[in-house]
Amino acid sequence: MKPSDIQHIGDELAIKWDDGSEGFVKLETLRRCCPCAGCKGEADIMGNVYRNPHKPLPPEAFQLLRIANVGGYAIQPIWGDGHATGLYSYAYLRKVLDAQGS
Repeated sequence: MKPSDIQHIGDELAIKWDDGSEGFVKLETLRRCCPCAGCKGEADIMGNVYRNPHKPLPPEAFQLLRIANVGGYAIQPIWGDGHATGLYSYAYLRKVLDAQGS
């Protein structure tokens, strides 16, 4: 399943999927669910997860500047604070939407 349309509307991202379903995700939720190694951590071969120290996110962190498509499998949000390393696979993006009840 993949998005057929993605629109930034106010403080949300509206996503229409190729099966006809639609969902909305708050930008703050999307940013806090960033799957990059710096945000979610990185596991070593023993399963130990290493994360950057927790720091509060500034308001710019929730401002979406643009979205880049990555191949045919993911999107890459570019945030107002310069963060742009999170690749949200379509499957992961769907999980984020489903988890918030959209």
